Amino acid sequence: MKNPLHYQLSKYDCGPTAMLNAMSFLFEREDIPPEIVRNIQLYSLDCYSKNGEPCRAGTSRMAMMFLSNWLDGFGRATRFPLSSQYLSGKAVRIGDESLINDALVRGGVAVVRLFYGVEHYVLLTGLSETYIRMFDPWFLPEGTSEFSATDIEVTLAHPNAYNRSVPIACLNREETTPYALGCMEDREAVLLFNENTKKTAQNTIEYFI
Repeated sequence: MKNPLHYQLSKYDCGPTAMLNAMSFLFEREDIPPEIVRNIQLYSLDCYSKNGEPCRAGTSRMAMMFLSNWLDGFGRATRFPLSSQYLSGKAVRIGDESLINDALVRGGVAVVRLFYGVEHYVLLTGLSETYIRMFDPWFLPEGTSEFSATDIEVTLAHPNAYNRSVPIACLNREETTPYALGCMEDREAVLLFNENTKKTAQNTIEYFI
C-alpha cells in the first residue's frame, strides 16, 4: 500500500519532505526500510540561519549530494531496489535529451531545487508535452489565487502523485520566478528509481527524452 504524499511541517523542511515523498511515490509503505527514513532526516536540515540558528536555513546542496550518494550505496549494499543519481548545473533542465525527462518517463522521480519565494525543494513525478506534474510540499488550498496570472494549476485531486501542474517553460527559466530552476550554474536535482518498476526503452512505447 502506498501512502499519500505529505506536506512539510515547518518553513524549513522542504528538502527532507521531498525526499521522503520520493520514497512514498516509488515504494509500498511496507517495503520502505526505516534506515532510509532515519537517514533522510539525519542528513538534511544542516544549514544555519544568519543568526546562527540551526536548521533554519533548510538543506544544503552538499547535504543533498551526500544523501543521494548514501541512498544509492544503500540500495547496492542491501539489494534494496533503489538507485539515486545527483545532477547539477547544465544537466538540470527539462527538454530533449534531458536526464530528468528520461527519469520521469521511465517511472522515476526527481527532487529538484527551484525558486518559490526562496530556494525550495519539490518532487517531480511525471510530465506531458507541455506540463510537469509536481508535488510541492508547501500546502496551498485548491482554488488559491496565488497563481491566477499564470498557467500553474493547484490541485488536491491526486494526493498520491502531484498537487501542481506547471508549464515546462516555467521551470526552464533562469530568473527567480515561481518554480523556475534558476541560474544554470546553481541548479541541482536528485533522480531516484525503484529498480523493480523502472521502465526501459524496450518495454515502454511512451519512452522518449
